[in-house]
Amino acid sequence: MWGRLPIGEIANGRCFCRHPLEDSLLTNENDVEFPVGHRQRRPLDGSIGFVGLGHMGSAMATNLVAGGCRVIAYIRRPDRAAEIRDLGLESKFSIADLFDCDFVISMLPDAAAVREAVFGKTGEAGLAAGLKPNAVHLSMSTINTAAAGEFATEHRKHRQWYVAAPVFGNPDAAKARELFIIAAGARDPLDRCRPLFDLLGQRTFIIGSDPESTNLVKLVGNAMMATTLEMLGEALALVRKRDLDPAAVLSILTSTMFGSRVHKIYGAKIVAQRFTPSGFVLPLALKDIRLALAEAERANVPMPSVSVVRDRMITGLAHGYAELDWSALGLVAAEAAGIDDHADAGWGARLRPPFGSACWRNDHDSEYQC
Repeated sequence: MWGRLPIGEIANGRCFCRHPLEDSLLTNENDVEFPVGHRQRRPLDGSIGFVGLGHMGSAMATNLVAGGCRVIAYIRRPDRAAEIRDLGLESKFSIADLFDCDFVISMLPDAAAVREAVFGKTGEAGLAAGLKPNAVHLSMSTINTAAAGEFATEHRKHRQWYVAAPVFGNPDAAKARELFIIAAGARDPLDRCRPLFDLLGQRTFIIGSDPESTNLVKLVGNAMMATTLEMLGEALALVRKRDLDPAAVLSILTSTMFGSRVHKIYGAKIVAQRFTPSGFVLPLALKDIRLALAEAERANVPMPSVSVVRDRMITGLAHGYAELDWSALGLVAAEAAGIDDHADAGWGARLRPPFGSACWRNDHDSEYQC
């Protein structure tokens, strides 16, 4: 017997259901289903390739190795080979070395990087042309919905599977296996990916069979987090301008009506003026906000608060904060209020790029580009 899973949660190898009317995002007859009462953890069947060994990808791949998996990592820079081996991964310098894998996980910074992995580049075939039939490309990158649909279609042409599973969480959460995974795809490859989800995150939500849907959820979530950071920055700037203790005020707020992880973790960063990069630097955050706004425009949905955040992020980049965490929205808000945080901003002169610099961290190969 098969039961409809409106939103599945996979944790510790078990799949749980909520009430069919609660939080259901499934919308058509092709939506994923799981067997009612299925409680046994399915062992991983096959080898794993990994593309995108930045801060997030490295932490995730290391957890797979710790879980007993053989992981073959595609890297571009030979000077990273020793570092990759120290993590327990096998390093390869051609994506073709992943073609025999049963799963390939990609954790890349944008759709252009994923497109190159899927379609290849001049003189080198991509995953779609090279993977064997029935292999699974597990795309965990944050990309736009149209790109997700394009990649799913290309893999389908080659009789392969494409599962989209972006995550909520930073590199610290990835190391601690505390990621929240939002997954979508056909039932069979999703079931095959369950052991991977167990090793990578604390909770997995299955929202349907269409990979585009999960990327939309991720973009909406990132837009909500960004607007929360902007509001936190503005509120704490007001508190500081009126000579109140921002730490005490934040404690009151997070102990009452605003107790989410975003309020607590990033509020503490803003109060401490600790904007050192955590892996999600301002340019990558701006990329996601632009994607969210493009999705909204495509659906004729105005999002004025998100547009404000986009402009604030651009302001931060204009001030030279390209290497800072997206909590630097608090720094931008403080400066707009006439508060000078440069002397004690917690990120230090060493980390601050030259004024006006357009440097960013490329999570594809974990290096800075300017």
